[in-house]
Amino acid sequence: MYDVITVGSATLDVFAKTRFSELIKIIDPKGETDLLAFPSGSKILVDELEFTVGGGGTNTAVALSRLGHKVGFIGKLGTGTNSNFIYKNLKKEKIDLLCAHGEGHAGYSVILDTLEHDRTILAYKGINDELKNKDIPYKKLKAKWFYFGAMLEESFHTMEKLAEFAQQRSIKIAFNPSTYLAEKGTRHLKHILSRTELLVLNKEESIMLAGKDSVEGLLFRLKSLGPKIVVITDGKNNLYVVDEKYIYTVKPPFVKIVDATGAGDAFASSFLSGFIRKNDIEFAIKLGIANSQSVIMHYGAKNILLSYREAMKSVRKLKVRIHKKKIK
Repeated sequence: MYDVITVGSATLDVFAKTRFSELIKIIDPKGETDLLAFPSGSKILVDELEFTVGGGGTNTAVALSRLGHKVGFIGKLGTGTNSNFIYKNLKKEKIDLLCAHGEGHAGYSVILDTLEHDRTILAYKGINDELKNKDIPYKKLKAKWFYFGAMLEESFHTMEKLAEFAQQRSIKIAFNPSTYLAEKGTRHLKHILSRTELLVLNKEESIMLAGKDSVEGLLFRLKSLGPKIVVITDGKNNLYVVDEKYIYTVKPPFVKIVDATGAGDAFASSFLSGFIRKNDIEFAIKLGIANSQSVIMHYGAKNILLSYREAMKSVRKLKVRIHKKKIK
């Protein structure tokens, strides 16, 4: 029996760090946009190159495994060196690979980083979008929770089938849709949202799904779509949670951001871990903050993900005040 089976993308992430870029700010009626600019037609030296495994499905699988859970991963890997690199790294993290292999290239991301740590990601989805229902080893899917990340095209329809399976087997679903899916709207996601126990997304994504409103308004709109618990994060600003009885509000403590890649995955998976362990929202919030802050203070989406013992040390040192308001 797995504690959690994660369903999502797997990529090879390449971090290219260089000093030769500029940040350009554009202001128009829609607001401000920051653009990362490199000199046209020039050869730019890369100061440092780092290869890691990324993708929402593997990021969350590794986070949960390091926190002490028995974890399986469902996704699609291709053939060749990149897929082998991903496979070996996941096995090293004690994750059972329930995924399929196919003819094609693994997902690939190039993260352009600068001295100011303003990052731009060039993402190639590759075979991640080709997970078919026939690829799923349903007989092996004995789990307490499924964790769904962002899957597109054929893979999204397979995830819908997995949501039906979860409902039939009383497996709870945590869902972190990301911008890719949130921008498609509630109608596109209703098949999964109606079966979701825990929904985690950021403020921008929540507005895409529920429309403009106060944060409390967004929480209740999203909750009305099916999830029993809704979490809305907003970077360094307040994060909010609503369950059946209370609205929780907390401002994350300030830390110096080195690289935000994977911070959302770290928070969501660690929140789920805390909830699984203690069935306590406040503890889940603290565990989520502790692990996500460890990630953003270092390079790479997985490098400094914490063990449960390390996370508990960070939780005890964490200076946060959680405000709890009873729902009328």
